[in-house]
Amino acid sequence: MNIGIIRAVTVAALAATAVPALAADADWSAVGQALGKAGTVQPDGVYKVGLPRTDLSVTLDGIAIKPTLALGSWLAFKETAKGQAMVMGDLVLTQDEVNAVAKALEDGGIQITALHNHLLRAQPATLYMHVDGHGDAVKLATVLHDALAKSKTPLAAPAAAPAPAAIDLDTAAVDKALGYTGKANGGVYQVTVPRAEAAKAGGMEIPPSMGAGIAINFQPTGAGKAAITGDFVLIASEVNPVIKALRDNGIEITALHNHMLDDEPRLFFMHFWANDDAVKLAKGLHDALAQMQVAHS
Repeated sequence: MNIGIIRAVTVAALAATAVPALAADADWSAVGQALGKAGTVQPDGVYKVGLPRTDLSVTLDGIAIKPTLALGSWLAFKETAKGQAMVMGDLVLTQDEVNAVAKALEDGGIQITALHNHLLRAQPATLYMHVDGHGDAVKLATVLHDALAKSKTPLAAPAAAPAPAAIDLDTAAVDKALGYTGKANGGVYQVTVPRAEAAKAGGMEIPPSMGAGIAINFQPTGAGKAAITGDFVLIASEVNPVIKALRDNGIEITALHNHMLDDEPRLFFMHFWANDDAVKLAKGLHDALAQMQVAHS
């Protein structure tokens, strides 16, 4: 698979003044204000808000997990009509936060579509709650804000951080072995791979940035090694060939489950973990991707 897809992120500055409804070109400023944190418009038109759990100190096999590796809550809004939106997201929660957040979402009319682990052996354990809502965009954001307030998820804009240090990995070699190109984010090298076919939920197309894209993350652990985790998006016939490819390459399967309730085609989400030579792991991930219907450049 001699291909390279550059994951580009378009950063759009949000207006400071709220508007009562979404304009035809989707002014999301009121949504950001209601949620308590602004997001950015992605290349596929989705307004995405990252909510990393920077308040948590989680370790796995002695490795301190960076928020951008596996602790990144997010919410993604897609305009469906003027002032109306669909929202999907993934909330990283501690065990004692789950029930209070779930009640607030239920009371506000937002569905919970999955609740599960992504990692094994993490201390403290984290759970991942997937959500789905439809309706007035600002009202959805308000409900989500109130639900997140039941957790310790940071909502305030972070203080200006120093320029990030270079990733301690040979990313060119990783790109070559994997067949895709990523970008650095918060000390983690992140790669997104779109599936070949468009995913739908409730008859509506789900863009990759709403959770239909394959995510692969590398966190350097020294001496050319990296901890990897992520999210393979699979149809049923791909599940076991991918499991075999990963296990044959020393990569652990840590979870297999749904994220949505009415997706077409039916999608399965597989999470994985390893800590080894980064290029070796990239080759193993390449072998797994070769079992899937992914978009080619």
